[in-house]
Amino acid sequence: MADYLQRFDAAPVDQKWSLARQWLLEEPLPFFAQLRAERPVLVTPEATLATRYADCDMILRQHENFGVDLYKPKQGSYWMAQGDTAEHWREKSVMRAILDREDIPDIRDYLAAKAAAFLAAGNGRLEIVEHLTRATPVALAQDWFGFDDANAADLTDWSYWNQQDAFHNQPFDHAPNSDEIILRREASVIALAAFLAAVTAKRALEVKLGSDRNDPITRLLKLSFSGGLKFGVEQVVSNVAGLLVGAVETTNHCAINALQILFARPDVLAAAKAAAIDPQSFDGFVFEALRFQPAFPYFFRTCQSPTVLARGTPFATEVPPGATVLAVTHSAMFDETMFADPDRFDPKRPTADEFTFGLGLHECLGRAIGQVMVPEVVRQCLLLPDVKPTGPAVFKGGVPDSYTLTWTV
Repeated sequence: MADYLQRFDAAPVDQKWSLARQWLLEEPLPFFAQLRAERPVLVTPEATLATRYADCDMILRQHENFGVDLYKPKQGSYWMAQGDTAEHWREKSVMRAILDREDIPDIRDYLAAKAAAFLAAGNGRLEIVEHLTRATPVALAQDWFGFDDANAADLTDWSYWNQQDAFHNQPFDHAPNSDEIILRREASVIALAAFLAAVTAKRALEVKLGSDRNDPITRLLKLSFSGGLKFGVEQVVSNVAGLLVGAVETTNHCAINALQILFARPDVLAAAKAAAIDPQSFDGFVFEALRFQPAFPYFFRTCQSPTVLARGTPFATEVPPGATVLAVTHSAMFDETMFADPDRFDPKRPTADEFTFGLGLHECLGRAIGQVMVPEVVRQCLLLPDVKPTGPAVFKGGVPDSYTLTWTV
């Protein structure tokens, strides 16, 4: 095992975070194993890393002690950038009701057909980031969420820049093009808001004329016009925008990561291909792959009051108010105190204790849809005969930018 801590301790103060971040992204599992064993709370000038399951669980559940302050400059008054507020609970509750879980089987059937059609168009070779893993959630937004008046390129662009700024352009990221990302996000917010204002006005008229449409925009407008609760047209626009932003890049990242892990393990790949004929048997392969390579290796929070991590152990560390804390959930999903034989790939492993969709107050709103969309996109790829990648996925700005598959026609 490489002695990461020895190198970390010997590094100048201004290089400690860059070293830790490099290992976190490029050599995660051996780096995390040493941290969990020898220093489960790693303090750097930019952020404090928590690597054991118990601490990650506490950070994400204790929203009063670990806030989402860093989201506020990116998302403004949107409820996901709020803590335990009335607006947060009201709007989240509305959106969970609007995303009707009874629709999930039909959504999966739609996703299967759409992903299969995108792959068939490749005729044996396809760059799948643009033409599948982004295209499929964009199609869902168009055909199910009510974005049918927008073109796919705009929807992809709006989602991309919002996620880039929120998740990959935080102060501790030191992004060299930080200002450009902010400008692109601001421009995309203006364009998306203008589009949704026009769509909302159109749908509002349809609703008043008795429209029988049943997409989320129409459902929200009917609710808004009912006057049954505090949910104005402004909330309709912001929450529908959140559906788009949350769907595209997250699906892309998860699907590409899962495929890379499966293709890197021939025995697992063979078993996954055999299971692909049955979605119920197959999905566990995807979520276990995402345990090995999650889209988000950590969730960032801001400490609100002095809080001890690793309490009751020799590694107890008090985190001061204002400190940025990373709940390194990638590491936590290999913590042997919670996961039996964590280094073994087990597609039947229970997922209840995993962090793929987050945890606590800010758990992914679209979890139910994501639980079918990501595995279905991956499954359609593995149903192709002799499918294989032409090389590793290319990442740009922390997210997959291109990945080409070939197969026998």
